[in-house]
Amino acid sequence: METPKISIIISTFNSEEWLEKVLWGFHFQTFKNFEVVIADDGSGPKTKQLLEEMEGLVHYNIVHVWQEDDGFQKSRILNKSVVACNADYIIMTDGDCIPREDFVEVHNVNRSKGYFISGGYYMLPMNISKGITKDDIEKQRCFNIKWLKEMGIPKTFRNNKLTARGLISKLFNTFTPTNASWNGHNSSGWKKDILNVNGFDERMQYGGQDRELGERLFNFGIKSKQLRYSAVCVHLDHKRGYKTPESIAKNMAIRKKTKREKRVWTHYGIEN
Repeated sequence: METPKISIIISTFNSEEWLEKVLWGFHFQTFKNFEVVIADDGSGPKTKQLLEEMEGLVHYNIVHVWQEDDGFQKSRILNKSVVACNADYIIMTDGDCIPREDFVEVHNVNRSKGYFISGGYYMLPMNISKGITKDDIEKQRCFNIKWLKEMGIPKTFRNNKLTARGLISKLFNTFTPTNASWNGHNSSGWKKDILNVNGFDERMQYGGQDRELGERLFNFGIKSKQLRYSAVCVHLDHKRGYKTPESIAKNMAIRKKTKREKRVWTHYGIEN
């Protein structure tokens, strides 16, 4: 098989209903030269079954990287998935983020040496998350603000994430007050850069482990590009039972040390 130009890592855990919608989102992309690597943090047999079914329906190759359920160990499974990627450029997203049809194309067109890309998301409420069908994804209705308003979405500034195009999206990308950090739901970078900082810090559970990777990339000399209004995905709603004050506090302490000591390497990463 031909080596894909891009590897897309999708993290998941026992969330087949959402993951199926995301996999359809990638099937309907305008740019097609990619593989999908599923970073599976201990899901049961239903996820494996879904992936086997989807493999016969989608145009891309699916690589399933699985580890035993040991609580929230996303950093560990992401590191295993980075190693499993066959392309030299990696997009990372989550199994609850449906990509707009130009999502991969935008990441591909904007990739450049010495940079990583930071994208954003548009959060949907539970009723719309559940209501989105394969047809809504194929016809791109779930990215259409008129359709979403009919479904009950209020009028807010964040709607620009879905409506901004061309020069307008470039302006919003430039002037957004948010930092261009590594966001686990929508970021991309070169595999060699991620390996050069030893991937994710596996001591970190929920809360900022993606940002910490980005901070080490910055310390390594990699810059970031802000594409929050161009690389677009809609975020499906879900509970976050794994979010604890302890994990947040522990991760904040690790991030503080990374910034203060300008660390580029973690001793708790891919090589440990």
